[in-house]
Amino acid sequence: MKYLFFPFISLCLLLSGCQTEVKSTHTSKKTELVISAAASLQDALKEIETAFQKQHPNVTVTNNFGSSGALKQQIAQGAKADLFFSAAEEPFDALVQSGDIDQEHIKDAIQNELVLIVPKDNSSSIKSFQDVKDIKGKIALGTPESVPAGTYGKEIFTKLNIWNQVKKNAVYAKDVRQVLSYVETGNVEAGVVYKTDALVSKKANIAAEANPDMHSPIIYPVGIVKATEHLTEAKAFFQFLQSDTATSIFKKYGFQVS
Repeated sequence: MKYLFFPFISLCLLLSGCQTEVKSTHTSKKTELVISAAASLQDALKEIETAFQKQHPNVTVTNNFGSSGALKQQIAQGAKADLFFSAAEEPFDALVQSGDIDQEHIKDAIQNELVLIVPKDNSSSIKSFQDVKDIKGKIALGTPESVPAGTYGKEIFTKLNIWNQVKKNAVYAKDVRQVLSYVETGNVEAGVVYKTDALVSKKANIAAEANPDMHSPIIYPVGIVKATEHLTEAKAFFQFLQSDTATSIFKKYGFQVS
């Protein structure tokens, strides 16, 4: 029997080594998180992700920036996404109602403001949203049906009773960053963007800031997509978005933190 004992011990050691190796491989596994986020978030979010990845080196973050309405459609149709960070409540709530967002992991994270911008190098007579009715050139807006900033802009011009005049000169963009680009290049005389977009631009000036009571509240909800295959990592990033580090970065770029 003593001769059988040593092979048994060897076998146990071998199995123990195999188990240890498998466990080690699992813990060091690389994971990719896909974040579908409103275009207005890209500067702040990229900096937050850099800070997150320093603490979670095995997690790679890939961004899918666009208009909140378009991103909502993509997620509803099964596009790969682990978190959705919207620039408005309506498209986000639609995914919550359809069951595409995990209701246990949602938060109204930040808020923003709406502004009217003009090209920096051009002298403009536009000093208020009301002045847009007399615009001689074009004004850029996000497509109201899919771009929240465009929706908010339309609400303002409708309350001012000048929407019919404004839409005759409107150039619609796929997201708020395209609006910013149109203004920066001088292709339009003015544009409606978020204050955070205007603050990062060196080629556009803020002509007017919207009164908050002229449009719906600009709230950015964030949540985990229920179909995520990386729930542990998604939870970690979701929590990091609420950390002091993320809060300070959001504030740095002009967002208001709830």
